[in-house]
Amino acid sequence: MVLEIRQADQSDRDAVARLLDEAFRSDPVSSWVFPDPGHRAAVHGRFLGVFVDVALAEGRIDYAADGSAAALWLRIPAGEPEGGAAEDDVPARMRAVADPDNERCELVGRLTGAVHPTAEEHEYLLMIAVAPGRQGEGLGTELIRPVLERCDRDGVPAYLEASSERSVRLYERLGWEFTGEAVQLPEGPPMWPMWRKPRGQGVPGPALDACVTTSAEVL
Repeated sequence: MVLEIRQADQSDRDAVARLLDEAFRSDPVSSWVFPDPGHRAAVHGRFLGVFVDVALAEGRIDYAADGSAAALWLRIPAGEPEGGAAEDDVPARMRAVADPDNERCELVGRLTGAVHPTAEEHEYLLMIAVAPGRQGEGLGTELIRPVLERCDRDGVPAYLEASSERSVRLYERLGWEFTGEAVQLPEGPPMWPMWRKPRGQGVPGPALDACVTTSAEVL
Protein backbone atom coordinates (compact mmCIF):
# COMPACT_ATOMS: atom_id res chain seq x y z
CA MET A 1 0.00 0.00 0.00
CA VAL A 2 1.21 3.49 -0.87
CA LEU A 3 -0.58 6.12 1.18
CA GLU A 4 -0.29 9.70 -0.03
CA ILE A 5 0.45 11.85 3.02
CA ARG A 6 0.60 15.60 3.38
CA GLN A 7 0.91 17.93 6.33
CA ALA A 8 -2.39 19.41 7.45
CA ASP A 9 -2.77 23.15 7.86
CA GLN A 10 -5.36 25.45 9.39
CA SER A 11 -7.74 24.93 6.46
CA ASP A 12 -7.96 21.24 7.43
CA ARG A 13 -8.72 21.94 11.08
CA ASP A 14 -12.44 21.17 11.09
CA ALA A 15 -12.10 18.10 8.85
CA VAL A 16 -9.45 16.60 11.12
CA ALA A 17 -11.57 17.33 14.20
CA ARG A 18 -14.54 15.56 12.59
CA LEU A 19 -12.35 12.57 11.77
CA LEU A 20 -11.17 12.31 15.38
CA ASP A 21 -14.75 12.63 16.62
CA GLU A 22 -15.94 9.80 14.37
CA ALA A 23 -13.00 7.52 15.12
CA PHE A 24 -13.10 7.95 18.89
CA ARG A 25 -16.80 8.34 19.64
CA SER A 26 -16.84 4.83 21.20
CA ASP A 27 -13.32 4.90 22.64
CA PRO A 28 -13.12 3.71 26.28
CA VAL A 29 -11.62 6.97 27.48
CA SER A 30 -14.06 9.17 25.57
CA SER A 31 -16.90 7.03 26.94
CA TRP A 32 -15.56 7.58 30.45
CA VAL A 33 -15.21 11.33 29.99
CA PHE A 34 -18.74 11.59 28.52
CA PRO A 35 -20.81 8.63 29.80
CA ASP A 36 -24.07 9.78 28.20
CA PRO A 37 -23.97 8.95 24.46
CA GLY A 38 -26.20 11.86 23.49
CA HIS A 39 -24.12 14.37 25.39
CA ARG A 40 -20.94 12.82 23.98
CA ALA A 41 -22.23 13.29 20.46
CA ALA A 42 -22.85 16.98 21.17
CA VAL A 43 -19.49 17.90 22.74
CA HIS A 44 -16.96 15.24 21.76
CA GLY A 45 -15.83 17.01 18.59
CA ARG A 46 -15.13 20.22 20.51
CA PHE A 47 -13.18 18.23 23.11
CA LEU A 48 -10.89 16.60 20.54
CA GLY A 49 -10.68 19.78 18.51
CA VAL A 50 -8.36 21.16 21.19
CA PHE A 51 -5.86 18.42 20.29
CA VAL A 52 -6.04 19.54 16.67
CA ASP A 53 -5.39 23.14 17.66
CA VAL A 54 -2.40 22.16 19.80
CA ALA A 55 -0.88 20.02 17.05
CA LEU A 56 -1.35 22.73 14.42
CA ALA A 57 0.22 25.35 16.68
CA GLU A 58 3.00 23.37 18.33
CA GLY A 59 3.56 20.20 16.31
CA ARG A 60 2.27 18.77 13.06
CA ILE A 61 -0.55 16.67 11.65
CA ASP A 62 0.27 14.05 9.04
CA TYR A 63 -2.90 13.72 6.99
CA ALA A 64 -3.90 11.21 4.33
CA ALA A 65 -4.56 13.09 1.10
CA ASP A 66 -8.03 11.50 0.84
CA GLY A 67 -8.93 12.53 4.40
CA SER A 68 -9.12 8.94 5.65
CA ALA A 69 -6.51 9.16 8.42
CA ALA A 70 -4.60 11.65 10.54
CA ALA A 71 -1.74 11.43 13.03
CA LEU A 72 -1.05 14.26 15.48
CA TRP A 73 2.58 14.59 16.61
CA LEU A 74 4.40 16.83 19.08
CA ARG A 75 8.18 16.99 19.43
CA ILE A 76 8.80 17.11 23.17
CA PRO A 77 12.17 18.48 24.34
CA ALA A 78 14.10 16.98 27.22
CA GLY A 79 13.56 18.46 30.66
CA GLU A 80 10.60 19.75 32.59
CA PRO A 81 8.56 22.41 30.74
CA GLU A 82 9.61 25.90 31.80
CA GLY A 83 7.04 26.97 34.35
CA GLY A 84 4.77 24.17 33.07
CA ALA A 85 2.31 26.81 31.89
CA ALA A 86 1.78 25.82 28.27
CA GLU A 87 1.35 22.10 28.87
CA ASP A 88 -0.76 22.57 31.99
CA ASP A 89 -3.11 24.86 30.10
CA VAL A 90 -4.29 22.18 27.66
CA PRO A 91 -6.48 20.09 30.04
CA ALA A 92 -8.15 23.25 31.33
CA ARG A 93 -8.80 24.40 27.75
CA MET A 94 -10.37 21.05 26.91
CA ARG A 95 -12.77 21.38 29.81
CA ALA A 96 -13.58 25.03 29.10
CA VAL A 97 -14.21 24.44 25.40
CA ALA A 98 -16.14 21.18 25.59
CA ASP A 99 -17.95 20.82 28.91
CA PRO A 100 -17.04 23.29 31.70
CA ASP A 101 -18.97 21.44 34.42
CA ASN A 102 -17.32 18.10 33.64
CA GLU A 103 -14.16 17.59 35.72
CA ARG A 104 -13.24 14.49 33.73
CA CYS A 105 -12.50 16.63 30.66
CA GLU A 106 -9.57 18.08 32.54
CA LEU A 107 -8.64 15.16 34.78
CA VAL A 108 -7.67 12.79 31.98
CA GLY A 109 -5.03 15.24 30.74
CA ARG A 110 -3.74 15.94 34.24
CA LEU A 111 -3.28 12.24 35.01
CA THR A 112 -1.52 11.39 31.75
CA GLY A 113 0.61 14.51 31.96
CA ALA A 114 1.81 13.52 35.41
CA VAL A 115 3.53 10.38 34.08
CA HIS A 116 4.76 11.76 30.75
CA PRO A 117 8.53 11.14 30.51
CA THR A 118 10.77 14.21 30.58
CA ALA A 119 14.32 12.82 30.58
CA GLU A 120 14.77 12.58 26.79
CA GLU A 121 13.63 14.48 23.74
CA HIS A 122 11.03 12.40 21.91
CA GLU A 123 8.23 12.29 19.38
CA TYR A 124 4.83 12.15 21.07
CA LEU A 125 2.03 10.48 19.14
CA LEU A 126 -0.75 12.55 20.61
CA MET A 127 -3.51 10.95 18.53
CA ILE A 128 -3.99 8.86 15.42
CA ALA A 129 -7.34 8.21 13.79
CA VAL A 130 -8.64 6.32 10.77
CA ALA A 131 -12.14 6.85 9.38
CA PRO A 132 -14.46 4.09 10.67
CA GLY A 133 -15.22 2.85 7.16
CA ARG A 134 -11.52 2.46 6.35
CA GLN A 135 -10.29 0.73 9.49
CA GLY A 136 -8.54 -2.60 9.06
CA GLU A 137 -6.77 -1.55 5.86
CA GLY A 138 -3.43 -0.74 7.51
CA LEU A 139 -3.74 3.02 6.94
CA GLY A 140 -2.66 3.89 10.47
CA THR A 141 0.55 1.91 10.19
CA GLU A 142 1.38 3.48 6.84
CA LEU A 143 0.66 6.93 8.22
CA ILE A 144 3.10 6.69 11.12
CA ARG A 145 5.72 4.53 9.40
CA PRO A 146 7.73 7.50 8.01
CA VAL A 147 7.98 9.09 11.45
CA LEU A 148 9.12 5.87 13.09
CA GLU A 149 11.70 5.32 10.37
CA ARG A 150 12.97 8.85 10.90
CA CYS A 151 13.12 8.23 14.66
CA ASP A 152 15.23 5.14 13.99
CA ARG A 153 17.59 7.01 11.67
CA ASP A 154 18.00 9.94 14.04
CA GLY A 155 18.07 7.96 17.29
CA VAL A 156 14.94 9.62 18.70
CA PRO A 157 12.49 7.79 21.01
CA ALA A 158 8.71 7.98 20.66
CA TYR A 159 5.92 7.96 23.23
CA LEU A 160 2.16 7.45 23.39
CA GLU A 161 -0.67 6.42 25.71
CA ALA A 162 -2.69 3.34 24.71
CA SER A 163 -6.28 3.00 25.87
CA SER A 164 -6.93 -0.71 25.32
CA GLU A 165 -5.06 -3.97 25.79
CA ARG A 166 -5.50 -4.71 22.09
CA SER A 167 -3.82 -1.46 21.09
CA VAL A 168 -1.00 -2.22 23.55
CA ARG A 169 -0.30 -5.46 21.70
CA LEU A 170 -0.36 -3.73 18.31
CA TYR A 171 1.97 -0.97 19.46
CA GLU A 172 4.33 -3.55 20.89
CA ARG A 173 4.66 -4.98 17.40
CA LEU A 174 5.72 -1.53 16.22
CA GLY A 175 8.44 -1.32 18.85
CA TRP A 176 6.73 0.40 21.78
CA GLU A 177 7.00 -1.01 25.31
CA PHE A 178 4.75 -0.43 28.30
CA THR A 179 6.55 1.84 30.79
CA GLY A 180 5.27 -0.18 33.75
CA GLU A 181 3.18 2.62 35.27
CA ALA A 182 -0.44 2.55 34.14
CA VAL A 183 -2.79 5.51 34.46
CA GLN A 184 -5.99 4.46 36.21
CA LEU A 185 -8.90 6.77 35.51
CA PRO A 186 -11.14 6.96 38.60
CA GLU A 187 -13.94 4.42 38.21
CA GLY A 188 -12.86 4.14 34.59
CA PRO A 189 -10.52 2.32 32.22
CA PRO A 190 -6.74 2.15 32.57
CA MET A 191 -4.36 3.73 30.10
CA TRP A 192 -0.95 2.33 29.20
CA PRO A 193 1.93 4.79 28.64
CA MET A 194 4.33 3.31 26.08
CA TRP A 195 7.89 4.22 25.12
CA ARG A 196 9.63 3.28 21.89
CA LYS A 197 13.40 3.17 21.73
CA PRO A 198 14.88 3.86 18.29
CA ARG A 199 16.02 0.79 16.40
CA GLY A 200 18.23 0.27 13.42
CA GLN A 201 15.98 -1.31 10.83
CA GLY A 202 12.76 -0.33 9.06
CA VAL A 203 9.51 -0.79 10.92
CA PRO A 204 7.15 -3.61 9.96
CA GLY A 205 3.71 -3.42 11.45
CA PRO A 206 0.14 -4.65 11.82
CA ALA A 207 -2.98 -2.83 10.70
CA LEU A 208 -3.20 0.15 13.00
CA ASP A 209 -6.73 1.52 12.78
CA ALA A 210 -7.20 4.46 15.11
CA CYS A 211 -5.83 5.86 18.29
CA VAL A 212 -5.99 8.95 20.49
CA THR A 213 -5.07 11.06 23.18
CA THR A 214 -3.39 13.14 25.59
CA SER A 215 -5.18 10.18 26.19
CA ALA A 216 -6.85 7.44 24.30
CA GLU A 217 -6.66 5.05 21.41
CA VAL A 218 -8.98 2.90 19.43
CA LEU A 219 -7.30 0.30 17.25
